[in-house]
Amino acid sequence: MLGIDPGLTRCGYAAIEARGPSSAHALSLGVIRTPATDPLPKRLADLRVELAGLIDEFRPHVVAVEQVFFQTNVRTAMSVGQASGLALAEAWACGCDVVQYTPNQVKGAVAGWGAADKAQVQKMVQVRLGLTYLPRPADAADAAALALCHLAVAPLRRSVNKALAAGRS
Repeated sequence: MLGIDPGLTRCGYAAIEARGPSSAHALSLGVIRTPATDPLPKRLADLRVELAGLIDEFRPHVVAVEQVFFQTNVRTAMSVGQASGLALAEAWACGCDVVQYTPNQVKGAVAGWGAADKAQVQKMVQVRLGLTYLPRPADAADAAALALCHLAVAPLRRSVNKALAAGRS
């Protein structure tokens, strides 16, 4: 699976392999960067190419993207929204299941508390993935946390979807 912490200047990603909610390990953690001095269309095109490359390399079944929930800075919200839209569209176009989680959902699933700070999330990502180092930068750790959140939530999601489908029959 692939976790994406969307951003136009820094877009975190984490390719995670899992055999279940408690057996995950990182294949790759990193950040895609685009220079703020480049024109917006070029930055978006560069980000799309990088995202497509990650999907092609890791062939995830699921891509988990942070849902833009609230931003106080409108400019930041716009660029995060643009990057998020690219990630969602590219993953869908490549045939991946696409899910979104809010920051509070991710923090709750990974750290056990929806108001956990970045350091707590990084530490829990380190522990849950069995890393010998604290995952950095924070954007990459956040992307890994998104993937781990989905691993924790996916079994319940499947059960709910089956129940809903059975209710329609």
